[in-house]
Amino acid sequence: MKEQLLIQKVANRFKLDIHAFQAVEDSHSSTVYQCTCSNGEIVFIKIPFSALKFQRELEAYHILKNQIPIPTLLDSFPEDEHCPGAFLLSALKGQSLRQDATPAVAFQVGEVHAQLHRIKPDSTGEFQALQNVYPTWGDFVERQFYSFAEDAKVLLDPSIFEQSIEKFEQMRQQLPPPDGPSFIHMDFRPGNIIVDGTQLTGIIDFESVRFGATEMDFTKIYRDFLSMDHKLYEAYQNGYNSIRPLIDLEAVLPFYQFTDAFNSIGWCQRRGVKQNAVFLQQNLEILRESLSSFGKGAK
Repeated sequence: MKEQLLIQKVANRFKLDIHAFQAVEDSHSSTVYQCTCSNGEIVFIKIPFSALKFQRELEAYHILKNQIPIPTLLDSFPEDEHCPGAFLLSALKGQSLRQDATPAVAFQVGEVHAQLHRIKPDSTGEFQALQNVYPTWGDFVERQFYSFAEDAKVLLDPSIFEQSIEKFEQMRQQLPPPDGPSFIHMDFRPGNIIVDGTQLTGIIDFESVRFGATEMDFTKIYRDFLSMDHKLYEAYQNGYNSIRPLIDLEAVLPFYQFTDAFNSIGWCQRRGVKQNAVFLQQNLEILRESLSSFGKGAK
């Protein structure tokens, strides 16, 4: 009931005459509703998790316009007494990327991912919330890991937690020089890639974006899509390489898959274990498998 009242207040602020609305289930952090207006038009209302994430996404829309396919930003308003800000977005034609996509679609996913990574930081300093963390990339990765470690420690067996810390310290010393600086999505996964048949129609969700090293950006798309079918992986690589050279993923994926799982466990503790139970279990399994391959084993 509380969310329904909020979405109605936001809709009124946008002067929308809503006939029906429903929550978008695959939105883990922000609140997103698909709204059908009385005239039949479908739009989306997005309320980011925080005012910082609102500002970061707003800056991303300005940067990405005419660079890659994204929803049209129809309207927005910043933080007020009801919410941390809100966006009114056009609907992209199609559905989230699925595992049964064709190699032609995977090629387009590679293309658009490389197009994102080809975007460099703005030298004018106009954008403030969208940080350039590339110059201190190692420190950024370390801060993220140890920040989430405080939360992950609550959920993990002490031996697994200690093994995770040891693995992080050992693996990060073996990483190649970072690739960048580039625009990185930070949540580039099938749920944020919209496809209509054999055509990629857009990328969504920019509240976590940064300018940084591209290595971190391959983890989720590989985990949830590319690793399932070698033909898709090959097509994705071809698409990416048609825009910019793809880095040696085998040299960096094990580290970033491990840190993503560990950080996600901490994220679940922060945002609510009960609400994110499935996501938590998925990442616990990935962490255990990663530690096992590290030679330590995890119970």
